[in-house]
Amino acid sequence: MPSRQTVYFTGPRRIEVREEALPAPATGRMLVKTHLSAISTGTEMLVYRGQFPHGMAVDESIPALKKKFAYPLCYGYAAVGHVAELGKGVSEDWLGRAVFSFQPHTSHFYASPETVTLLPAGFSLEAAAFLPNTETAVNLAQDGAPILGENVLVFGQGVIGLLTAALLAEFPLESLVTVDPIACRRSASLALGVTASLDPAAAGFKDRLSALLPLGADLSYELSGAPSALNEAIAATRFSGRVVIGSWYGEKPVQVELGGAFHRSRVRLLSSQVSSLAPELAGRWDKSRRFETAWRALERIRPEKWITHRFPCERAAEAYALLDESPSETIQVLLDY
Repeated sequence: MPSRQTVYFTGPRRIEVREEALPAPATGRMLVKTHLSAISTGTEMLVYRGQFPHGMAVDESIPALKKKFAYPLCYGYAAVGHVAELGKGVSEDWLGRAVFSFQPHTSHFYASPETVTLLPAGFSLEAAAFLPNTETAVNLAQDGAPILGENVLVFGQGVIGLLTAALLAEFPLESLVTVDPIACRRSASLALGVTASLDPAAAGFKDRLSALLPLGADLSYELSGAPSALNEAIAATRFSGRVVIGSWYGEKPVQVELGGAFHRSRVRLLSSQVSSLAPELAGRWDKSRRFETAWRALERIRPEKWITHRFPCERAAEAYALLDESPSETIQVLLDY
């Protein structure tokens, strides 16, 4: 019987690539040969480091990820490949088609037609790997709801932060300032046309931020995954402004400073997560419409330029070690199969 390679998190900072049997697809299912998958530097690094909330569902909105957070765990949600084999009842039209699916890192996966997304004509496999993070960025932009002439501040310029900044740069804002400690990410942010991209560890950071935003930001985003950045975002937001919290901190402790100026600031803290839509949009928007918006955003942004490393699946442990030990060298890391 043929086999597939699947990446497993087996403990904190422990990765195994396991060989698993690969039977023919069941009725109504397809076998997809994965060509590449994107590693998330947010959630996946929490899993890699053992900082996830044990026993919580990985993602109840995605069929392939309804399992609980517990080792051993196969995880990931950005797989792109071609349909290689069809089970009974699946139209022959699917054979050979390029598809995206929310699937863990594995060389082959089973899916029903309704759980995969056909790649639009002209899209590369690499571009499609950014689809879930682009959908997240669309959701973040919608939840923040920037207004003409506002000053906007984004903490974190990893892939989600860059994608969010790219969308925000399309709005007629007064200014758009981004913050990240990693030089290559700040450079990528500046290339999007932001007003400035600052290093939070640099001497004079707060003075420079105050000079750029003397009254504070109308809208701030915390997308860095660093708990300390949340207080920085709150402090940098002006009276009656909004702070959209897109980071998931897992089990990292977060001490939010709500005394002092915050008490009188009327600043609103908004949680934003892509598995649902804001209730005020639900009458007009659904996930299908948001997906279509994400595809069009991908076509404009072309985020393939942010791929810094590719590793074959069997070297997945090296990929995660690089992200853990040398994040300053990376933006987007892919696994190839």
